[in-house]
Amino acid sequence: MSEAVKIHPAVDAGIAPTKPNFAGGTLSCHCATDKVTVEIGSQVAYNHVCGCTKCWKPDGSLFSQVAVVGRDKVRVTANDEKLKVVDPSATIQRHACEVCGVHMYGRIENKDHAFYGYDFVHTELSPEQGWAAPEFAAFVSSIIESGERPENMGAVRARLNEIGLPPYDVLSPPLMDAISTHVARQRGVLKD
Repeated sequence: MSEAVKIHPAVDAGIAPTKPNFAGGTLSCHCATDKVTVEIGSQVAYNHVCGCTKCWKPDGSLFSQVAVVGRDKVRVTANDEKLKVVDPSATIQRHACEVCGVHMYGRIENKDHAFYGYDFVHTELSPEQGWAAPEFAAFVSSIIESGERPENMGAVRARLNEIGLPPYDVLSPPLMDAISTHVARQRGVLKD
């Protein structure tokens, strides 16, 4: 029954394995011509599906798929003039193609944020195979805010577990630990 629930095209038919020594690739927007392209110069980390209302989702998807990579590994290689920040007041500055609407990368500019120095990218925008496999589902309950019926959440969580993506209503425990560690260091509670 839960297999009828569609999460995201990149995971619905199974999760592609991570390729050892994968060194990155190119992301492209959905425009038919003059595509925005972004080169990612390394493997990504913490790949996951996200139910928040801010992340870009392919049409018909309940979740986005997003990963992080060092901002020094992200380089726009074509048509950067088509990029615009979706919401300048948001913590993550999501740079999207103005023509097709696809989010190419998200950047945190606040140097005090726990994830400063990392950019958020959508690996399904790349033709290359071998990106880090998704590991979990974040902000699962938030899909209700996008219109999913609350009574369907049991089936959604069952499907996530079935395909190997433990569902969380926040980030995964290691990422939540990273945020709390960062805050504790800022407050002087935790010293290296």
